[in-house]
Order: sequence, then C-alpha cells, then structure tokens
Amino acid sequence: MDANRAKTKIGGILQARRLLLFGLEVGGDRPGIAAAIFTALGAARLNAQFIVQSVDPDSAAHVQFCVDAADGERVEQALLPALAALGSVRMGAPRRVALLSVYGPDFRERPGIAGEAFGALAAAGINILAVSTSISTVSCVVEEALCDVALRTLQGAFALP
Repeated sequence: MDANRAKTKIGGILQARRLLLFGLEVGGDRPGIAAAIFTALGAARLNAQFIVQSVDPDSAAHVQFCVDAADGERVEQALLPALAALGSVRMGAPRRVALLSVYGPDFRERPGIAGEAFGALAAAGINILAVSTSISTVSCVVEEALCDVALRTLQGAFALP
C-alpha cells in the first residue's frame, strides 16, 4: 500500500472459523443443480454459511459451499441421494477453512474495495480459495490455519471504525 494514500474506510470485518469447504463439479450445467444440493442440506437441517456457483467454458457447473466443520459427515450423507440423482458429479475432499468478510455501507458506489482486500491478502502470501460479494460485503474463504494472519492483514489494509 502506498504510504501516502489514506486507507479506505469500511464498516468492519466478520470472521467465521471451524468451517469445511465442499467443492462439487457437475457435468452438464442445467436448471436445478443448486436446488438439489441445498434442498438436501436444508432437509437435513444443515446450513451453508457461504455459497458460490459458476459454470466453466465446458459447461460444467462448479458449486462450493461452507458448513460448520462439526457437520461434515452429516453433509456428505445428506448429499448422497442428490448427487446420485444429478449424475456426473465429482466431489473433492472437504477442506478446513475460515471465512472473512469485509463489510460496509455503499460498497456498490465505492469501486476498488475487492481489489484492495485481494491485493493485501496476496501480498501477505495468502491464497483465496473462494470469493463471494454482495452490495455490502466482500467475502473470502482461506485456509483455516491462515485465518489469524489474514484477519490482521485485512485489518491493516483498511480504516476500521
């Protein structure tokens, strides 16, 4: 960060620890993939704290989501029927992660906040595993072991209240 530049003011940083990141790849994107996955989790009373879905250039759907680490086995059991019904699905091993969210008002009118957060984490050598944004938050999934360093890095990159 340029020492002469004022830090961008944000509302704060939220964190969630002791999470598992699940990643699914479903061949042949089509309507209902996310519905099947998250209906199955909801029916088992399991909550996804973070969800991101995208479609790659080969039309495979990629779904990543975070759940409480204590629910890992229940998640896998709850997904079995849904994944069987979806057909061609590849599921990676869940990873222990943490979720950090930079939040504040008016992010829609304040370009550059995502870049500042991502740049600060990159400069600290922290790889971002998944990203989700809204009009008021920029959320990053990082390895759980790096959560404290990532939190301090983001705290140093922004002006907090």
